[in-house]
Amino acid sequence: MPTELDDVNYQVAVANRILSEMGLTTGVTASLGHASMRLPSDSGRFAVKGRGYAIDVLSRVLPHEMVVCDLNGSQVEGPAGLTPCYEIKMHSCIYRVRPEVQSVVHVHPRYTVVMSVLQKTLVPMCPEGIDLVRHPLPVYPHNKLILTDEDGTEVAETLGDAPAVLLLGHGAATVGKDLIQSVMNMFQLEEQARMNWYAYCAAGPNHAQIPENLIAESDNRPPIHELPHLAELFGGSPAPVNNGVWLDYVDRVSKDL
Repeated sequence: MPTELDDVNYQVAVANRILSEMGLTTGVTASLGHASMRLPSDSGRFAVKGRGYAIDVLSRVLPHEMVVCDLNGSQVEGPAGLTPCYEIKMHSCIYRVRPEVQSVVHVHPRYTVVMSVLQKTLVPMCPEGIDLVRHPLPVYPHNKLILTDEDGTEVAETLGDAPAVLLLGHGAATVGKDLIQSVMNMFQLEEQARMNWYAYCAAGPNHAQIPENLIAESDNRPPIHELPHLAELFGGSPAPVNNGVWLDYVDRVSKDL
């Protein structure tokens, strides 16, 4: 019978593969990035992609190849010959200061990287991920690898209570209540960055954005299941969360697992 750790390792492996399938770790960045998840029964440990695989790219990772680390970033379980990802301190330090966070993702998405180097604040340009950039995201103003506890603590402190932190020229880290949220936050962050880049190229650095007053129009709208023409159909129950994009990617990457 599969254990809790078996299930967590499977979810983490699938999430890492999805990052590749989404185009967030492809080409020259195919081996750069990692998703992690806390163990539900032990908040002081988390499973994460390691280093040292025969072919070390996110698209090929397998559940039994995940490693488990503690909040110091030290490996406590995992296959012989593997190590934690080199930037494990990014994960461990965020988990230490954000007890509500259950998953962390770090990758180097191209549009996110270029906009951070241009030092342009990402602004709302489309509905996908609009809440991520509704307010300016924090930026870690260094390009170095996050290798030490001091580095990781700096990133965690820069993140604060935000859902994402930009790393200058070095991608981003996103967090979530689960793997779905942390991965989708990264996917949507890159979509906002891509739309910002298109607007920057088309109209210059002072391009238009979706203004706050229009975003705010949606803040107090009634829930879908309470709309008069839909209330009876939903029977008073909230409309289900649409995880179609996530489930499609899970199906794509899990066929050989």
